[in-house]
Amino acid sequence: MQTGTTPILLVYGPTASGKSALAVDLARRYAGEIINTDSMQVYRNVPILTAQPDISEQNGIAHHLYGHTDPASPGSVGIWLKEALRTIKTVKEHNKTPILVGGTGLYFEALTRGLATIPAIESDVGAQAAALLENKGIAALRDEVQRVDPAAAARILGDDRQRLLRAYSVYLQTGQSLSAFQKETRPVLAPGSWRGMVLFPERPWLYERIAARFAHMVKHGALDEARSMAALGLPGDVPAMKALGLGPMIEHIQGHITLDSAIERAVRDTRRYAKRQYTWASGRFSDWPKIDANSPGQQKNEAVRIVESRDK
Repeated sequence: MQTGTTPILLVYGPTASGKSALAVDLARRYAGEIINTDSMQVYRNVPILTAQPDISEQNGIAHHLYGHTDPASPGSVGIWLKEALRTIKTVKEHNKTPILVGGTGLYFEALTRGLATIPAIESDVGAQAAALLENKGIAALRDEVQRVDPAAAARILGDDRQRLLRAYSVYLQTGQSLSAFQKETRPVLAPGSWRGMVLFPERPWLYERIAARFAHMVKHGALDEARSMAALGLPGDVPAMKALGLGPMIEHIQGHITLDSAIERAVRDTRRYAKRQYTWASGRFSDWPKIDANSPGQQKNEAVRIVESRDK
């Protein structure tokens, strides 16, 4: 496949599965540039805890939309989508292949299935939804979303307060479910212009990598990042404060738990998140080709086969 004929490449997979390294391999083969598609890796101040590829890992390949957002920013899929589309356009104008890589399934869905146009949520409606969360807890909020929008409840992974509040607020504001709005969406990327793939390695192998990676993070500055974030005094519901491992690290710094306990919790939380990513891949991206190899070389070979099979 010649430069300029390669489709836009979308690489999704669970955390620590080797996505970043694979994206670099693909960028080298297909004259590409890499665009972050992970909701946590957009934030400054937490490059280690969010596993943003450092200079050595970037290996001379241009990387976009990493570490460029203020941690105090609420962020949103809409903001990211506008930035990503501008970046895709620029990369293509430079006759390069855009390679979008990350673990945030909602961002990939916005590209391939579209983003719904939803009326603005009035402040009193948002306050009503927030009051339910504050007074009755996350389980009650999820129950309400399950009642008014079961499709959204099934999509939202774990205790994602921001997305649960969003789904419930949309219903309170409009009387319609968020899912009903989303059914009216159209793909942002033209059909046939992109090729998706999912890294789907063996779970025991991935869980070992998660533990090893977090130990490496702690040795190389994760605690300093946690101190920096704690010093900002941000509310706990700000998305950047939900970076995997950040909460336990801050609790350790504040003297509430031991470092070993903090690491154990961080690894546990990351494994749980990876499980939800596997579930998302199996459900929402079930029609994307899966790469079940563990080694980087095998992952690259399978990815190349997927990309170049379009020409056969």
